[in-house]
Amino acid sequence: MSIVELPEEIYGVDFSGAKDAGKWIWISKGIADGECLLIKRCFRAVDLPGSGKEPEKCLPALRDYVARHAQALFGFDFPFGLPKELVKQTRWEEFILAFPSEYRSANDLRRICFSKAGNRELKRLTDLQNRAPFSPYNIRVYRQTYYGITKIIYPLVRDDLGCILPMQRPKRGKPWVLEVCPASTLKSEGLYGVYKNRRHSGDQSHVRYHILSSIQATGQLKLAKEDMIDLILADCRGDALDSLIAAFVAFQALKKGIEDQRLNCEYEIEGFIFV
Repeated sequence: MSIVELPEEIYGVDFSGAKDAGKWIWISKGIADGECLLIKRCFRAVDLPGSGKEPEKCLPALRDYVARHAQALFGFDFPFGLPKELVKQTRWEEFILAFPSEYRSANDLRRICFSKAGNRELKRLTDLQNRAPFSPYNIRVYRQTYYGITKIIYPLVRDDLGCILPMQRPKRGKPWVLEVCPASTLKSEGLYGVYKNRRHSGDQSHVRYHILSSIQATGQLKLAKEDMIDLILADCRGDALDSLIAAFVAFQALKKGIEDQRLNCEYEIEGFIFV
């Protein structure tokens, strides 16, 4: 795929399934500047039109934002599927369309998956290959998996409002959506470490600075405004940085050629992480 064929805008979304998700979902917006991704804006989902802190407001607002941006690519950091041992459908699209009726709540998802898996936390092939930190129904991820699929992916697939790559073929005139995992990307680049402030770790802004400056040093990422650095470093949870990494990975995937990604049978059922 040549650089001139890239979508006009590239977005990275650090997702959340929390009760006040609008505060914790961060979105980075960029554009292609030759071989470089230029980040124009970094903001929270609560700032989207018609949004709010509650999932009932921010998630439909986010989904509608994706659907309205037909010439854009979005990288989301939640699992787009489950391990094949837990899926009875033979195709990913069938799994997505059946998901809301099979799992009526996030707690249902976690309970049913554990029951089917014999109380084990299974991972998808793509999780294992890319060293994703958690199973899609791990205690720290299951709400993201549930709300990401039911509120973002499911309506996009059901109403043919977007192309979920690489399980679906990309189409012009519709937004392209792919799964990313910032932790996996940082591991692959040798940059993974504690960069989110926690009680036992103290201030990790210097680690966030090292990650950001290391990505910028590749010459493939630029920030439109210098004050964006302060914004990203000041977010102690690291969510703003994760959204920027998600956008960077989406851009790199485009340059490598999303259409060239070959699917094996596991990816066609479980989904695929771009790193």
